[in-house]
Amino acid sequence: MIEANEWCGVKHPVRSTKLSDVDVISGVDSSVDEFQWLEDIYGAESLRWVDQQNARTLAALDTERFATLQHRILEVLDSTDRIPYVTMKGEWLYNHWRDAEHPRGLWRRTSLDQYREDEPEWDVLLDIDAVGQAEGTEWVFVGASLLYPTWDRALILLSPDGGDAFVVREFDLATRTFVVDGFVTPVAKTNVAWIDRDTVLIGTDFGEETMTVSSYPRQVRKWRRGTPLLDAELVHEVPEDHMGVWADYDHTPGHERIVVEDRIDFFTAKHLVEWNGEIRRLDLPADSEVSVHRDWLAIWPRSDWHVGETVHPAGSLLVASFERFMAGDVVLDEVFLPDERTSLVSYSWTRNALLLSTLRDVVSRVDVVERGEDEWTRRPIGLAEPNQTVRASAADPDAGDAFWLIDVGFVQPETLRFGRVDSVELEVVKSAPSFFDGARFAVEQHFATSDDGTQVPYFQVSPREMVRDGSMPALLYGYGGFEIPITPAYSGAVGRSWLEEGGVYVVANIRGGGEYGPAWHQAALRENRLRAYEDFAAVARDLVARGVTSPSRLGCIGGSNGGLLVGNMLTRYPELFGAVVCEVPLLDMQRYTKLSAGASWIAEYGDPDVADDWQFIRTFSPYHNLRAEITYPPVLFYTATSDDRVGPVQARKMAARMLDLGIPNVLFYENREGGHGGAADNSQRAHMDAMAYAFALAHLKDDAS
Repeated sequence: MIEANEWCGVKHPVRSTKLSDVDVISGVDSSVDEFQWLEDIYGAESLRWVDQQNARTLAALDTERFATLQHRILEVLDSTDRIPYVTMKGEWLYNHWRDAEHPRGLWRRTSLDQYREDEPEWDVLLDIDAVGQAEGTEWVFVGASLLYPTWDRALILLSPDGGDAFVVREFDLATRTFVVDGFVTPVAKTNVAWIDRDTVLIGTDFGEETMTVSSYPRQVRKWRRGTPLLDAELVHEVPEDHMGVWADYDHTPGHERIVVEDRIDFFTAKHLVEWNGEIRRLDLPADSEVSVHRDWLAIWPRSDWHVGETVHPAGSLLVASFERFMAGDVVLDEVFLPDERTSLVSYSWTRNALLLSTLRDVVSRVDVVERGEDEWTRRPIGLAEPNQTVRASAADPDAGDAFWLIDVGFVQPETLRFGRVDSVELEVVKSAPSFFDGARFAVEQHFATSDDGTQVPYFQVSPREMVRDGSMPALLYGYGGFEIPITPAYSGAVGRSWLEEGGVYVVANIRGGGEYGPAWHQAALRENRLRAYEDFAAVARDLVARGVTSPSRLGCIGGSNGGLLVGNMLTRYPELFGAVVCEVPLLDMQRYTKLSAGASWIAEYGDPDVADDWQFIRTFSPYHNLRAEITYPPVLFYTATSDDRVGPVQARKMAARMLDLGIPNVLFYENREGGHGGAADNSQRAHMDAMAYAFALAHLKDDAS
């Protein structure tokens, strides 16, 4: 049945062609890129095009609903009742806080005793808005690195536009001023760490041929106070085609050392550690994540690791004595072993113990692991309720065995607890407020069957009294990349702007993510990328088959790699969706390696400059799979000019090509600031979210009625 929908005065039919059954490769000629001129990010012609599209989109969204949603979302983001999350260093807890009066934020601190109070007394160290006003630059606070063990100096990281590039400026916490002639760097993608009061480790843009093709530093140097940055002593250099190099310094008394990570690509690295005065490479599998803590070496391999006659499975966590390992005595203790349904999500060292956050069928738990006389012992300290998330991290591993534990769900706001490894008691320190009536909604986990028979879990948040007649507007979110698991989380914006507006919210745990460990991720790498999209489409079909929604009422939303995901829903499965929201996306997979930090993701997607790779990459390059004769669902693209990770040009080019092909119902909006997050402050975030939900409601609720 053909139904008429309308957006911006243009009618469009509901999808009647099933594009997944046709040859998407016969789309746009990949040898022609008529919109490459839009890759000039700050070019006058490009920005004129952006301004025109922004004006057109704002005109389409200038409705009472949009204004109401924006206001209600901003209330959530600016709420003074939300939890001020902290970093503990010494006797102080540090926090960066943004609200209506301080849109760029305050960097402040308080004591643990004060933090326990409902209204702590905060000592404001730096007012980012005041600095911006005084200097004429709307700085975005990126972070701060404090000097151990006095904590009286900090390296403040400030981005001029919210992107990944920032300045480093030394700050005196006693005087609340930036240090004259202190450690200061120009804007660049930088990593920096204190060695001592007068020395830092730094990787940055030192000039010609010092950055990788992925746009990250090639060199780590030791920079001494009072000397020119370019004269800093070279510690380690990596090849130009590696992703980049990062370094840190371990200040633990008796274990002082430089730690270097030569990141070859996103999933492989060489790990180097200072030992007996030399920087030595650890003899470990390249696909392992590694940490050194006191006398312990933790190894988390992504593939099976054969050591003698023993096979340590991919996704396990192994611990060895660092000194014995460096001396050639390799004895590995298995502190976590995965199975087909259980995976390690993260771990965190306290002073003397490990905190393990794990998933079993996307149900989370936290365990503490301690070393006894002869073996490691493990016991649970946090068990999530069904359809909720619990995670833990050390409070200050330099100081002791205290930790923070957070539990949260789709309709349950965060609760922050404080505990110690040697105690079974967990103290509730903070609880976030509810921004919508969670009791009205039920949270369920379901499994869809993908094309190859794989069972794909997904979460569904819906009204408790929902009638399954296919009439509900539903919004399906996914990511499916880089081994990142998507677990239950609370969002006041989703609650207020979608659930309370009568919608169903769904999160798909597709392959490419980390919900079931490395194998779940690797199943959708490179030539197998389509499996992630088949999984997502299977969830969409399952929602329809179960009577939750129908194609004209089902939308999808995703950003970054998730933007590539929903871009493929647009071009491969247009018949399944009534609207698509595509944020800060990858879309042109032929040129992605030449744009911003794209070269760093070759291990995930493949290299389009290699002919054999391009043959499979082109099957999931939405920019090249558009066809003028296909009816596509309405789409909103959202990006940021200052995004120096993915870049705005992919969304620009996709929107421009669709408009050029005469495809209706294409909206594009580009925020100037915000970097890859798309927003530099709460008001911009509220604008972005309100735009997405107003668009989705117009097409999935109003037009589909």
